[in-house]
Amino acid sequence: MIPDYQSLMLPLLRLVSDRQEYKYRDIIEKLAVEYKLTDEERKELLASGNQAIFDNRVGWAKTYLKKAGLLDSPKRATFVITELGLQVLNKKPDRIDAKYLRQFPEFLEFVHAGRNENESEEEIVSHETTEQTPEENLDRAYQRIRKSLATELLNNVIELSPTFFERLVVELLVKMGYGGSIKDAGKAIGKSGDEGIDGTIKEDKLGLDIIYIQAKRWKTGNVVGRPEIQKFVGALAGQGAKKGIFITTSNFTKEALEYTPKNETKIVLIDGEQLAQLMIDYNLGCTTQQVYELKKIDTDYFDEE
Repeated sequence: MIPDYQSLMLPLLRLVSDRQEYKYRDIIEKLAVEYKLTDEERKELLASGNQAIFDNRVGWAKTYLKKAGLLDSPKRATFVITELGLQVLNKKPDRIDAKYLRQFPEFLEFVHAGRNENESEEEIVSHETTEQTPEENLDRAYQRIRKSLATELLNNVIELSPTFFERLVVELLVKMGYGGSIKDAGKAIGKSGDEGIDGTIKEDKLGLDIIYIQAKRWKTGNVVGRPEIQKFVGALAGQGAKKGIFITTSNFTKEALEYTPKNETKIVLIDGEQLAQLMIDYNLGCTTQQVYELKKIDTDYFDEE
């Protein structure tokens, strides 16, 4: 299990208690060994996919200790324990966390420097004592907002007319790189079925291959079972096609998901949740409200060597 960043503070300080200079990467490796992390745990990423969770947590443990004056950075990307850090270890604390670090004026100055005007002291302490790093809190908030948006999008899609749903599927597939253009794709997809569409679309702009599509605009709870998938595979065989996409606004049963055609036919199943997520990814039916840029120090810029 990956330890939270506050639990890493004391082990990190103990690791550097020999007063030697340590590289940030070396500390990460040593702590990973100490906690017996698996390769999978080491590779587990933040929701943003920009950094490993463990590396991020070690980084924030280091930052908090440094802001409290227990660590110092004599050189770029290196750090060493301070006299104050040694004094703290000599007191043999059971745990070092944000609450413990509040006894140091430098840390309090760091904490209050980033407070909002209307943020109370209780709210500041609450933010400090969480086990999640700021990036993890940001990722979690983003995922909650995205999930809420996906639910709202799907609710709107389910209420669409067959014609509008038909156009939505065409636009989404074109945005994903299929069909070449909406005009070309529209010619290929034009048969309105029972609350869905059936048709074909080019796999790429050159039309080197054709993909057969079936889409079911079904209410939540009206799941797509294995028989529907088998009929779809049969339709592909009738068209002489080997590739297909089955899209539904509901869900697939376990049997449908586990079904694998015995021939060379390849099919992709997209349920309502995936459909909504793809709409978000390709900005279909939604628009950007706010953009936040998360930046970090460019260490190369400050390298004088």
